[in-house]
Amino acid sequence: MVEEVSQLNVTAVKPKAEVIDLDFYYGSTHVLKRVNLVVPDRQITALIGPSGCGKTTLLRCFNRLHDLYPDNHYNGEIVFDSAVNILSPKVDPIEVRMRIGMVFQRPNPFPKSIYENVAYGLRVQGERKTSVIDDKVERALKSAALWDEVKDRLKSPAYALSGGQQQRLCIARALATEPELILFDEPTSALDPIATSNIEELMAELKQQVTILIVTHSMQQAARLADYTAFMYLGEMVEFNRTLALFNSPLNKQTEDYVKGRFG
Repeated sequence: MVEEVSQLNVTAVKPKAEVIDLDFYYGSTHVLKRVNLVVPDRQITALIGPSGCGKTTLLRCFNRLHDLYPDNHYNGEIVFDSAVNILSPKVDPIEVRMRIGMVFQRPNPFPKSIYENVAYGLRVQGERKTSVIDDKVERALKSAALWDEVKDRLKSPAYALSGGQQQRLCIARALATEPELILFDEPTSALDPIATSNIEELMAELKQQVTILIVTHSMQQAARLADYTAFMYLGEMVEFNRTLALFNSPLNKQTEDYVKGRFG
């Protein structure tokens, strides 16, 4: 049923990435079980489900973070731009991470200046021209709605910023390398309501230029923000649909019970 729902609702939408029959293992522990998902281009797709259902595990498959631990392994594919399986051992994980940025649950600025935080990925890419780096840092900070607040103190430590500003700095850092997809892992869970609202408004604007995949424990946030929503449970993809349809008329009883607060 999940595959039928996906095909029914995204046939008119260009996919940025497709998860195909993905299994993932932490050592011998089977965490993701034949997961299928379409991530539509220039849209916001939310992953929801109770704690431990595999949302963050799936998210981290997209930029190969699991490769950092030798006992982890995959079966299946994540096809990017209908062409490249980014899980293939022939694909460089560093290149994947340049095309697919990530913003974590808690702001994690580097112990560097505001400027150097944003410039970091550009330097990793091999950019050496100061004028090019200056331009891209400014553009990234403007895209993250932070430029006006920091333009006069770019050499100041990033840790001097507020929590909400630090998270927008991390978004700017992700944007600087001009990724095509950004992963957000509960990006507002550590923020106050005002900072949360600012980040949500920013994400809504960013989808004009980049595809967004977000893990959230807040069904209200998914309903406000996402164009599409996927419900996961015990490592399986239960239902995927346009957000309004999934919340208002779910096709699966488990989905209905979850979105109505009967468990979770």
